[in-house]
Amino acid sequence: MAEQYGHLRSYSGRIILHTLLSLLTAALLLLIFPKFDLRFLAPVALTPILVAVARTQDGWQRFIYGWAAGIFYWFFLCTWIQFVLEVHGGMGRWGGWACFFLFAILKGLHMAVFGWLAGPLMRTPYAVPAIAALWTGLERTHGTFGFAWLDLGNAGINMSVPLRLAPVVGVYGLSFVFAMLAAGLACVILRQPRVRLLPLISLVLLWALPPVREQANADQAALVMQPNINPELQWTFLLQERTEQRLAMVSQLLPAPLVIWPELPAPLYFYSDREFRQVAMNIARNHGYFLFGTVAYTPQNQPLNSAVLLGPNGNEIGRYDKINLVPFGEFVPPVFFFVNRITQEAGDFVPGHDIKVMPAAGHRLGVFICYESAFPDLVRQFTKRGADVLINLSNDGYFGHSEARQQHLLIARMRAVENRRFLVRVTNDGISAVIGPSGQLLRTLPLYQEVATPVRYGAIQGVTFYAEHGDWFAWTCLVLGVVPAGFKLWRRRTAHLY
Repeated sequence: MAEQYGHLRSYSGRIILHTLLSLLTAALLLLIFPKFDLRFLAPVALTPILVAVARTQDGWQRFIYGWAAGIFYWFFLCTWIQFVLEVHGGMGRWGGWACFFLFAILKGLHMAVFGWLAGPLMRTPYAVPAIAALWTGLERTHGTFGFAWLDLGNAGINMSVPLRLAPVVGVYGLSFVFAMLAAGLACVILRQPRVRLLPLISLVLLWALPPVREQANADQAALVMQPNINPELQWTFLLQERTEQRLAMVSQLLPAPLVIWPELPAPLYFYSDREFRQVAMNIARNHGYFLFGTVAYTPQNQPLNSAVLLGPNGNEIGRYDKINLVPFGEFVPPVFFFVNRITQEAGDFVPGHDIKVMPAAGHRLGVFICYESAFPDLVRQFTKRGADVLINLSNDGYFGHSEARQQHLLIARMRAVENRRFLVRVTNDGISAVIGPSGQLLRTLPLYQEVATPVRYGAIQGVTFYAEHGDWFAWTCLVLGVVPAGFKLWRRRTAHLY
């Protein structure tokens, strides 16, 4: 009896230890991103959970360890979603928390799958590259099967050597490097044969890649408008009219060949509001080009979140309809059918379908909207289609006073490096910024202030390898990570059957 009790106690102790290790990985992942920004922890963030799953034979236990880490991570990373649901979605405090917790449970499934599959891979001679491939491949599926936000590789935005991978294979290359290092440290902790660390030698090849070039001419000018409109305003016709007139007046104060307004919480309807249409056309005629966000409609009268560019004669030069919509903000995922949207449209927004590059002031604009900055494969298609400058129109007011603004800016900085483009980020109330082609912040505007100011940026020709070829590396990693792990699980199950 005493021996049985001791065994049970030891078993329970291992479960507690492995759960704590899994949660430590979640905590380390949180620490590398805003608001903490301890980015030097990125190469070791995955080590604790890898140690836990390597010591666990039972697949369901590994799944639960990963799921617990995933729930913990997403719950504390995206607390701003609860704010959006409560304040702007009308869910109330407890309704907002309940829906947000459900979101964290679902998002945690990615980490659960990682924990489940990483265990058998950690016991193989090729553990280091296989774990890195598995993590990187699963990371690529976030945007495909749900909500995309920060990737592990985003932590390397200021690390000059790993950053050399971004123009070649995107942010996923940096994620691969950090995951390799974490797996190598886990092998050391587990006292596995040192020969398994040999793949780490390949990281010296990073120095063979060309450095990310920082120097580029910022010889173009634009007037950026950060209007600081309260997203909680209840709009009336009179208030809307006064807001449009005030923004138009401020936009006329400074000369610039291109005027840019952000995505706004104000209901701007260029195609159905004749007064605003006239205001917009006058701004374009007085300056040359006017880029702004508005609500457009499909032939079936379905609303689109769009960016419109007007030319010197007030004529419409081009329009881009947002392709990747914000969950809860612009559409409600089916599993959350009971959640209110934060927008005021009569029906859900529908996604656009086409990448549009718009000519303005002698160069070509690749304009994407708000949350789309979290999709590397989408942004790189603007560059591939000929955009020599990238512009991100955003309304971060729905984030409240949270670290999500800094997180969003961090994501946008990586898009600039992947495409080697200046990126002009124009937001409602911050953080508006000009980002250089190496990801450096050339200028930021103050938060929560109305600002109209000229900014300088440059137009760059040429296409990076990543912009040209896309996410082949990440998808290859998914195959190289999942297939060996699946084979190991199948062999183990077959052995038990016989």
